[in-house]
Amino acid sequence: MLYTPKEKGQGMVEYALIIVLVAVVVIAVLLLLGPYVGNVFSEIISYL
Repeated sequence: MLYTPKEKGQGMVEYALIIVLVAVVVIAVLLLLGPYVGNVFSEIISYL
Protein backbone atom coordinates (compact mmCIF):
# COMPACT_ATOMS: atom_id res chain seq x y z
CA MET A 1 0.00 0.00 0.00
CA LEU A 2 1.43 3.37 -0.95
CA TYR A 3 1.25 6.28 1.45
CA THR A 4 1.68 9.89 0.61
CA PRO A 5 3.79 11.97 3.04
CA LYS A 6 0.62 13.58 4.37
CA GLU A 7 -0.80 10.19 5.36
CA LYS A 8 2.45 9.16 7.04
CA GLY A 9 2.44 12.39 9.05
CA GLN A 10 -1.17 11.83 10.01
CA GLY A 11 -0.33 8.32 11.23
CA MET A 12 2.53 9.64 13.34
CA VAL A 13 0.23 12.22 14.94
CA GLU A 14 -2.33 9.52 15.73
CA TYR A 15 0.34 7.34 17.38
CA ALA A 16 1.59 10.33 19.37
CA LEU A 17 -1.94 11.08 20.59
CA ILE A 18 -2.41 7.47 21.67
CA ILE A 19 0.90 7.53 23.57
CA VAL A 20 -0.05 10.78 25.29
CA LEU A 21 -3.46 9.38 26.25
CA VAL A 22 -1.89 6.23 27.70
CA ALA A 23 0.64 8.34 29.62
CA VAL A 24 -2.13 10.51 31.10
CA VAL A 25 -4.08 7.43 32.19
CA VAL A 26 -0.99 5.85 33.78
CA ILE A 27 -0.16 9.08 35.65
CA ALA A 28 -3.74 9.40 36.89
CA VAL A 29 -3.78 5.80 38.15
CA LEU A 30 -0.42 6.28 39.89
CA LEU A 31 -1.62 9.47 41.55
CA LEU A 32 -4.76 7.73 42.79
CA LEU A 33 -3.16 4.46 43.89
CA GLY A 34 0.29 5.75 44.87
CA PRO A 35 -0.45 6.38 48.56
CA TYR A 36 -2.22 3.02 48.89
CA VAL A 37 0.69 1.15 47.35
CA GLY A 38 3.13 3.06 49.55
CA ASN A 39 1.16 2.07 52.65
CA VAL A 40 1.16 -1.58 51.60
CA PHE A 41 4.94 -1.57 51.21
CA SER A 42 5.34 0.26 54.54
CA GLU A 43 3.24 -2.38 56.29
CA ILE A 44 5.24 -5.17 54.69
CA ILE A 45 8.51 -3.59 55.83
CA SER A 46 7.18 -3.02 59.36
CA TYR A 47 6.39 -6.75 59.71
CA LEU A 48 9.96 -7.71 58.75
